[in-house]
Amino acid sequence: MAFDLVLFGGTGDLTWRKLMPALFQAFRHGKLPAGGRILAVARDERSDDEYRAFIRAKFAEVDAPKQPRDDEFARFAELLHYRRMDLSQPEHYAGLKTWLDERGAATQVLFLATAPHLFTQICAQLGAARINGPQVRVVLEKPLGHDLASAQEINRVVRASFAEQQALRIDHYLGKPSVQNLMALRFGNALFEPLWRRESIANIQITLAESLGVGTRGDFYSQTGALRDMIQNHALQLLTMIAMEPPPTNDADAIRDEKLKVLKSLKPFTPESVARDVVRGQYRAGSIDGKPVPGYLDEPKVPADNGTETFVALRTEVNNWRWAGVPFYLRTGKRLAARQAQIVVNFRPVPHPIFPGSARANKLVIKLQPEDGLELHLLASKGSSQGELLAPVSLDLDFDKAFTSERVGAYERLLMDAIAGRLNLFVRSDEQEQAWRWVEPVLHAWEHDPNGPRVYAAGTWGPPASSAMVARDGCAWDEEQ
Repeated sequence: MAFDLVLFGGTGDLTWRKLMPALFQAFRHGKLPAGGRILAVARDERSDDEYRAFIRAKFAEVDAPKQPRDDEFARFAELLHYRRMDLSQPEHYAGLKTWLDERGAATQVLFLATAPHLFTQICAQLGAARINGPQVRVVLEKPLGHDLASAQEINRVVRASFAEQQALRIDHYLGKPSVQNLMALRFGNALFEPLWRRESIANIQITLAESLGVGTRGDFYSQTGALRDMIQNHALQLLTMIAMEPPPTNDADAIRDEKLKVLKSLKPFTPESVARDVVRGQYRAGSIDGKPVPGYLDEPKVPADNGTETFVALRTEVNNWRWAGVPFYLRTGKRLAARQAQIVVNFRPVPHPIFPGSARANKLVIKLQPEDGLELHLLASKGSSQGELLAPVSLDLDFDKAFTSERVGAYERLLMDAIAGRLNLFVRSDEQEQAWRWVEPVLHAWEHDPNGPRVYAAGTWGPPASSAMVARDGCAWDEEQ
């Protein structure tokens, strides 16, 4: 299937750090359809060969196993092209249309790897230049808006030029193998479905923790914060996949309909519940892996008095028959004690314990990073004496070992799905807007909170108030030490 993939922002960080390595891996694995062209567009004046040399040099910063050999890159580079564009100039879009129409590829994918404030301008210009035929798909990278109103405006402009099925809102967490296995775990096996409800599950925790700070993104982060950057999109998408009802089919809209129902069932926030059930924090100087690191306010490009949160922990519930009364805890932050992304499903203890010390409950840990896998924590007897305490054991599935030759990275999977027109892993506009509706009361409450975020030392698990919040329910965060 011949395709043209256009990367707006073709010299930016997202393109050379994520997209080009993912495209190369697809090429190396034989998954990139034959007859494709990859066109990078940016403001600089470059030839095709100069752009290929630029990308070749950037591959030196990619993980060693993913770096191409010279002969591999030479073959991959034949797909790469470059075009100078000023995204404000209509004639430059007319030139792009001429380039695309040269051969009229069956599929044309336009990936907006630019600053988000350019999305509406680019989509409006694409529509005006008539680069929006039925063979065209536009991929929008987060963040999609700063609040509900800005998200709705982006969607309005996109809809003016593209049908809903042509607009692919990307969330790279949905491309992770472990997230893919959430669907397989729940709807491809009979084992867990009878237990996947309030009668068997005590609480569910979603943790997206980073040990890194804001780095060079201080100017972006000071306007965004952890709630917008991670909770509104990544964490809520994971919550919907955990909590959704079984869809009637594996069709994209059937899945997204069920995810939307979860978002609409989330317990709404009030100013009182924000004060009780949401903790925000900001890191100060501390140590990571035994090395001192600066506080958030000492990072480059961060204003000295900035009150942006770098940590959020919150408690919510899904108000429906399956989940009524089950707490869902979401937590994300920078400069935490470990790089750890996981979902922990804590089951209720046995109703009548007959073994001494068997109050410890089972749990299922779905690991997203740094490794992908599943751990099922059980209790077992060593068999040495009749009255002994049960010992914890775990069944551990490492996806990297189980599927050695079939591993596909998140962006590789999502880019191949975009080219193929598979929409299951992309977010629909009504999902995105409903997520904004849910988080906006938190943002509004913070605007009127004179206390600002709580401080925590880098290298810890965030403000102590986060642990106190879950302790009210008799719970504790599942944490690596």
